[in-house]
Amino acid sequence: MEQYFYKEMESPVGRLKLVGSDKGLAAVLWEDDNPNRIRVRMYTEDITHPVLVEAERQLKEYFEGKRNSFSLALDAVGTEFQKEVWNALSTIPYGETRSYGDIARQIGKEKAVRAVGAANGRNPISIVVPCHRVIGASGGLTGFAGGLEAKAHLLSMEGAAIVRY
Repeated sequence: MEQYFYKEMESPVGRLKLVGSDKGLAAVLWEDDNPNRIRVRMYTEDITHPVLVEAERQLKEYFEGKRNSFSLALDAVGTEFQKEVWNALSTIPYGETRSYGDIARQIGKEKAVRAVGAANGRNPISIVVPCHRVIGASGGLTGFAGGLEAKAHLLSMEGAAIVRY
């Protein structure tokens, strides 16, 4: 069984818990995250784990406006469909947004908009895999594990046009 480690960090959107294994970053969790949202379990604190130290460094650069993409090994745990959605999320450029329908079309499953929304909600690697860049078809902000205020902050920081919050 894979062994997972965690390290916490402060950020402009609250305290984040970085979770990783020797394979890569497995999760970026929010302060009030629902523990059932992700599949990774049983982790021990390791503030010096190289995967976590590097993830923290890159996230700090992102929050300082010095980084607009991440280059981290990832170890996301999910179904094949979820991983397909998460891979599509990773293609959304910094400062841009897409709708759930856009993502469904991108993966060739245009009728799976609700399933795309569910997979987006289970994205364990928030911010790094930019689920915050997915908005409703009307241009409004929709559910986000970190809360709509955090989502609005991230999009605003990136300079993305937000129709309504």
